[in-house]
Amino acid sequence: MRTLFYLPVMAVLSLASCNSSNEQPSDQKKEDIVETRKLEGEALIKKGDYIVTAGGCNDCHTPKIMTPQGPVLDTTRLLSGHPNDSKLPPINPASYIPGNWVSMAPDVTAFVGPWGISYAANLTSDSATGIGAWTKEVFIQTLRTGKHLGMANGRPIMPPMPWNTVNKYNDEDLGAIYAYLKSLPAVPNRVPEYTPPPKPTASK
Repeated sequence: MRTLFYLPVMAVLSLASCNSSNEQPSDQKKEDIVETRKLEGEALIKKGDYIVTAGGCNDCHTPKIMTPQGPVLDTTRLLSGHPNDSKLPPINPASYIPGNWVSMAPDVTAFVGPWGISYAANLTSDSATGIGAWTKEVFIQTLRTGKHLGMANGRPIMPPMPWNTVNKYNDEDLGAIYAYLKSLPAVPNRVPEYTPPPKPTASK
């Protein structure tokens, strides 16, 4: 008799335990979860801001305003890359010859050297001209490999972008950088395409 009574009781207790574990979280618990995720997201963005600022990313990727004290960051176009309406001065052909000086635009967003002409990319959240459509995985893979969009057959990222030192960051750090960049206001700015160096002319 004791055994027959024990089995139904255990079944009821087991069922009650299952029902308890399947209960939906209360509204308060849901709010706590949302708030925790919000705080975690804010902390990640703050960390990314620190890495980007301390790492000098603005030096090349943010347009400048010329002042009597020299160029200062144009904070209305933070990290939006080389302005597509910028008029570059004439390029000295000698800049393409290895061993000579390299040149840069007055606002330090475009560069000329033996590799050709490279332009600082738009890193804002604009989906058409920035990285707004990039996933975190694509962003990390791009910096890990030094290839555009992280693809094996992608165009190499050109100097002076120091991807081969940035790729030493771990995935958490690169994820923080990505979170910060995605939090920036979108700045529509289609940066010019990379220009290869001119082909050497045949000597007569």
